[in-house]
Amino acid sequence: MSSPVPSRPPTLDEVAERARVSRTVASRVINNGPNVSRAKRDAVEKAIRDLGFTPNRAARALATRQTGLVVLAVSGDGPGVFADPFFGQIMMGASTALEKTDLHLVLSLATTGHGQRRLENFLQTRGADGVMLVALRGDDPLIDIAARSGVPTVFVGLPMHGTPPFYVEVDNAGGARAATEYLLRAGRRRIAMIAGPDDTAVGRERRRGYTEALMLAGLRPYATEPGDFMEASGVAAMRTLLSEHPDLDAVLAANDNMAAGALRVLRDAGRTVPDDVAVVGFDDLPIALHTDPTLTTIHQPVQALGREAARMLIELLDGAQPEPFILPTKVVVRESA
Repeated sequence: MSSPVPSRPPTLDEVAERARVSRTVASRVINNGPNVSRAKRDAVEKAIRDLGFTPNRAARALATRQTGLVVLAVSGDGPGVFADPFFGQIMMGASTALEKTDLHLVLSLATTGHGQRRLENFLQTRGADGVMLVALRGDDPLIDIAARSGVPTVFVGLPMHGTPPFYVEVDNAGGARAATEYLLRAGRRRIAMIAGPDDTAVGRERRRGYTEALMLAGLRPYATEPGDFMEASGVAAMRTLLSEHPDLDAVLAANDNMAAGALRVLRDAGRTVPDDVAVVGFDDLPIALHTDPTLTTIHQPVQALGREAARMLIELLDGAQPEPFILPTKVVVRESA
């Protein structure tokens, strides 16, 4: 007598079919993702109970030779990454999402040719199941490295050129526009900007929002100085702006680090903030609460960037096709403007 054939476990597709939702929606519910209605979430959870579905990534990894590792690949200066709290917040968000899975996060600082070759070898030998790309600049080699590897890839922020299918972004242009409009409503007219790097999409988009707001108000961009998102560049840019445009009455910095540097220079120059010069940053990182005066800034949900990117990658690994995600920004008013 032959032995009975053991029943196979239910699949994600069967959960989605029973709940009458798409595979993407079912995956989002299983991974506690956003943008799912209460009715659909209830239907998926009922289908999971009825079918006895249990997400078992470890077993799936053994069957498909997956590693259980995903890479957060950062393009940029290595020491700068550790000095900038932005990247720490991204990692915290990604780690939070991955805690609900059997996936582990690996950080790769692909800042040199050697580092990039190591990352390429790691991905091409299937050392990782997927990759998230952060802080891309210009025609970044990490884009081609990820594409050649064929592993599922999520962009944390858009690259300079082209629009990838899977990305999480914030409304950079809208945030800078809102910041400039806030300064205009406060009566400021000589608004300078400390911009981000020209070879980054985030730098370009925040500068675009600043320019658009002024043009809509019938004004030309007053003055801009480039920075690299680090505090020292905010110091250098603010010194140049004060030297060349001593009558400026407001400054929009493309991130909080550079805004903190600008505040130091203004204080040393005897300019009161915000009476003489109003200052607005961008990011709403912890440093914004510790400047003197505290920093009015544009809040972007930085941890959510990392969290949603990791959730998107989880969905890709589950075979879904998630939609790109753009997170909103808002003005947070404190003492500097």
